[in-house]
Amino acid sequence: MDAAALAGLNSFGIFDVEADRLDQFFTGLDSQGWARPSRCAGWTVQDVLAHLAGAELYNHACLNGDLDGFRAMLRAAGISGGFTEFNQWCVRQRRGLPAAEVLAEWREANGETRQRLTELGRDAPLLTAAGPYPVGLQAFHCGSDYATHADDVGAPVAPAEEPGRTAWRVSVGRFALAEQNSPVKISATERCIAVQAGTMRAELPPADFVAATVGRLPPGYPLDPALREALRCLA
Repeated sequence: MDAAALAGLNSFGIFDVEADRLDQFFTGLDSQGWARPSRCAGWTVQDVLAHLAGAELYNHACLNGDLDGFRAMLRAAGISGGFTEFNQWCVRQRRGLPAAEVLAEWREANGETRQRLTELGRDAPLLTAAGPYPVGLQAFHCGSDYATHADDVGAPVAPAEEPGRTAWRVSVGRFALAEQNSPVKISATERCIAVQAGTMRAELPPADFVAATVGRLPPGYPLDPALREALRCLA
């Protein structure tokens, strides 16, 4: 499955929908809601927002063609452990700030990111840490990340919306596995995703396949650990 398999999907629209979902959810929270634990280990709901706000530093560096400046910022902050350490730093920098302040920061920065990506168009090259990459495909990765974090914080998804949302996430997961030259072979129906890597084989409901690709399967899920790791491609 290559990028052509995503041709019928609007990555910019997907990114917009998931950003709007998070915005609406965050806007309705009270102090208890912000302090509630998220699905991300050690992070509250407000910490997830802080991560999203901080990640815009990278997004804007890509859009501005200034990854050298971004790397210089990381060095100045003493960050040497890659994006995992950067993400934790972004959260720490915003802990103790009013949630409304962090929300306003994220809303403005992400709004600019989405507008600029859309204006560039799907086939334009974007300078990323991995090299030049099509803007439309980058928007798929961003939309997937936002959908994952929406689930992490418990942002609601209407029952009528769920099948289509799961379907596009399956497609993006399959694309990401192929993009990374994963050894996993996949065959899919509407109700089942069959995965195989070497002698390991399993059948997963589509929602569980999505959870596997973003590293969100629960610890006790009955899947070979090696296959679980092979399926993780978007987190």
